[in-house]
Amino acid sequence: MLRKLALLLGSFILMTASASAADLDPQNTLYIDLKDGRVVVKLMPDIAPNHVARIKELTKKGFYDGLTFHRVIDGFMAQTGDPTGTGSGGSELPDLKAEFNDYNFGRGAIGAARTNDPDTANSQWFICFDDCSFLNKQYTVWGQVVSGMEFVDKIKRGEPPSDPDKIVKMQLAADAK
Repeated sequence: MLRKLALLLGSFILMTASASAADLDPQNTLYIDLKDGRVVVKLMPDIAPNHVARIKELTKKGFYDGLTFHRVIDGFMAQTGDPTGTGSGGSELPDLKAEFNDYNFGRGAIGAARTNDPDTANSQWFICFDDCSFLNKQYTVWGQVVSGMEFVDKIKRGEPPSDPDKIVKMQLAADAK
């Protein structure tokens, strides 16, 4: 009987988790297509409105399509968003002021990359592979992976990787074709 209850509870948890990705607001959901599959990201305009607006603006322009993951550190994060692929480039838009918040940089958290100056985030961002809570309140969290972390885990490591993975396509769920 206890085994049946555990199986039933496990099934309910799985159904709830998969339903949560389907119930997201399409205007605040990103699809990031990688070579191995689709990553679904919940955007967080309530805690980082300017960063989310920037990501959406650049995404709608196709800015991220084809960009490499130029810095990928095992056990830490995968970084992208630089059109030069060197880690020193960005968009032509002005840098953003930091929007530090209380959201935890846990597995799948997405944050704005920047220099030592907190107000230099532009187009680069990173996805945490594991707990990165040491970044809390020092970097701006603007999104959370809700499905597809298994595809993020397959991104080739390196600084830079010898044959870096790329974003195949990035789009808002509302604009997905």
